[in-house]
Amino acid sequence: MNRVAIYSRVSTEDQAKEGFSLDAQKDRLRAYCHAKGWEIAGEYVDEGHSGRDTKRPAYQRMFEEKDNWDTVLVIKMDRIHRNSKNFMEMMDDLKEWGKEFSSMQESLDTSTAMGRFVMDIIQRIAQLESEQIGERVYMGMKQKASTVGGSLGGYAPFGYKSSENGLQISEENAKHVRRIFNDYINGKTMDQIAKELNSEDVTTQKGGKWTLWSIRHILHNPVYCGFLKWDEIIQSGNHVPLVDVEAYEKVQELTMQKTKRPLKHIQRLPGERDANKARGLS
Repeated sequence: MNRVAIYSRVSTEDQAKEGFSLDAQKDRLRAYCHAKGWEIAGEYVDEGHSGRDTKRPAYQRMFEEKDNWDTVLVIKMDRIHRNSKNFMEMMDDLKEWGKEFSSMQESLDTSTAMGRFVMDIIQRIAQLESEQIGERVYMGMKQKASTVGGSLGGYAPFGYKSSENGLQISEENAKHVRRIFNDYINGKTMDQIAKELNSEDVTTQKGGKWTLWSIRHILHNPVYCGFLKWDEIIQSGNHVPLVDVEAYEKVQELTMQKTKRPLKHIQRLPGERDANKARGLS
C-alpha cells in the first residue's frame, strides 16, 4: 500500500481566501487518499509560512521522517513551493530517495508515466528560465565591467574590505599580502609561504587554512596592483593597490620561468597607459 505524507500550508495572506484554509486542505487530502486506497502515514501542516523558502518546521520535519512514507501529497503545487528552483531541488531529492510526488489539482503523480512526462516538461521549463536569467545577469555584468568599471560585488579579496566607495584596505591583512609577494620574489615557494602563514595562525579571508592554491590565487590576482578583473575583462580600479605593477609582473615572470610554459591562470595587465594609472594610485 502507498504510504502518503499529506502536506498543507497556508500563509498569512492566504488565510482570508476561501478554499485555502488548513481544515479545507486536510479534509480534501484525506478524502483523496481514501478514494485512492492510500494509507496516510503522516500529516504535516505549516500555518503562516510563505512558500517561497524551505524554512518551514513541518516541511523540514516531513523530510526528516522520509522513511515513514512513499509519496508526498499536496492539494496544489504552490502549497509546497512557490519557487521553481526550490521545487525542482525537492523533486531531485525525492527521486534520489525513491519517493514520489502527487498534486490533486494538477492531477500530477510521478508514479505514473504521464506524471513523469509532465514533470520532465516542468523541469525543462524551469531550467530554461534559470539559464535565461543567468544569461541576462552575465550580459549585464559584462556590460558594466567593460564600460562603467568598478566593483561588481562579491567577496572583497584578502587584504581589502568592501565599502560604499569600493574596496578599502584592511591593513591587518594587507601586510600579509605584501609579505606573500615579497617572499615569493625572494625565492620562497607557494607551499612554503602557505605553511608559514598557517604556523602563525594567519587565516584566509573566510577564516580557513592557507594552501598552495590560495597563495597562487593572490599572486595572480591583478587587484593587488590596482586593477579589477571580471571574466576576461581587466580594467584599472579606483582602489589603492597593495603592491606596484613591477612586483606583480615580476611574480608572473617567475611563475612562467618555474613552470617553463605560460599558464592560463596568469592574468596579464592591459597596456602601459593603464599600468601608469595604477602606479599613480600607489
